[in-house]
Formats: sequence, C-alpha cells, structure tokens
Amino acid sequence: MKTQIDHLVVMAASLDQGVQWCEDTLGITPGPGGEHEKYGTHNRLFKIASPQFPLAYFEIIAINPQAVIPKRAQVPRWFDMDDAALQKAVAQGPRLIHFVSSTDDVKAARHVLRTQGIERGQVVHASRKSSKGTINWQITVREDGERLFNGCLPTLIQWGKPDATEPLRLHPRNSLPRSGVTLQSLTVSHPSGVKLQAAFDAIGLADIAIETGPANLVASLQTPKGLVRLQSLGI
Repeated sequence: MKTQIDHLVVMAASLDQGVQWCEDTLGITPGPGGEHEKYGTHNRLFKIASPQFPLAYFEIIAINPQAVIPKRAQVPRWFDMDDAALQKAVAQGPRLIHFVSSTDDVKAARHVLRTQGIERGQVVHASRKSSKGTINWQITVREDGERLFNGCLPTLIQWGKPDATEPLRLHPRNSLPRSGVTLQSLTVSHPSGVKLQAAFDAIGLADIAIETGPANLVASLQTPKGLVRLQSLGI
C-alpha cells in the first residue's frame, strides 16, 4: 500500500476571503477549482509539489452560499465544515484544518485503520468537472462529517474510478501550473501521538513528523513571501 500527502485543506468563511488571505499570506493568487454539489462546497487550488511531496497541492475550501441541496439529500459536510466551533474559528480568518492523503487502495487503507479501532468513514465516490474532463475520485467521509484527531488523521483519497488504468491522469497536480509555493514539511502534534504514529505506519504514510502534545498541524511552505508556517492550533 502506497500512501502520501495529497493536499492541504484550508477552510475560509467565504471563497473570496480565502483568496484575499492567500494573496496576503502566501503572495500568490490561487487558481480555479470547482464545486462539490453533494456537500454544497467550492474551492480554489494551487500546486505546492516538491521533490519530497510530488503530488501535493493546496485547497482553499468554503461553503458555497449559492448551492441548493434538496432536504432529502442533505448530509453533514466533509471536513467538519458544519461544526460551530470550526466555523467560529474560520470567521476570524482562514485556517489550516486538515490534510488528505492519496492511496492506491482506499478500501484496504480504511480496513487497516478499522483494525486499529479507527473508523475513517465510508468510501464515497465523488467527481467534479474540469477543463480537462470529469475528475473522479473515491474519498473516505464519515456519516457525521468528522475529521477525527482534530484534523490530524488524514482523510484518504484514491484518484480515478475504481477500474481506472491511469488513476492519476487527471490528478490536479497535472493541470495546475507551478505557483511559486512548495511544501517543505508537515508536522503533526496530538495527545494521541502514539496512536497516530501507529495509524500512519499501518497505511504506509511517511515523511510526516509526529509529536505527542497539544493538537496542532504545522505546514511549512516556501513562498514568494519567504518561509511561511501555517497552523491549525487544535481546531
């Protein structure tokens, strides 16, 4: 099983605020993204790939105020985006809240976590339209929408349809231009650091430092404004 960092997730109160924050904090304007009809969210994206993290990109996500979801189809949004405490935090400014890891066998990775007593959630099939065609992926989403471990345990994603021969052909990193921002490191701190380390080892996720301490995600990015550290601060 091969698992690696796929993308960082920054939540904003609105996508416009997310774009302004990105320009002010990282010194670049994020590229276009898309809409996620099932969850009523939309995003902007840019590449942050580096030799150590070749798939990495950056997602700024927000609830889409224009989205209309029929009541019978409404489900909790992914990434805890309906959580009142999280919404209150990002109302003060966009915040790093989570990260997603790409795996070549999402069902096997989910099963391995379950054997450790961690319910990562059902495997949901999702898609969005892009200029290159329809992008498909499978992603773990809990029925309650929770991230788990204060966002320090990654959501799992497998790109392409289940039978895709070239699952990474439409991966966002292939269509996103270089942004001038690169991911240098990602560090995880959590009171359950030992349990997280065992989970990361079980799914083959390396290159992330794990510490036992207050809940926090710290991403170090090289940017046009120099080295920038983003933190989740336990939210």
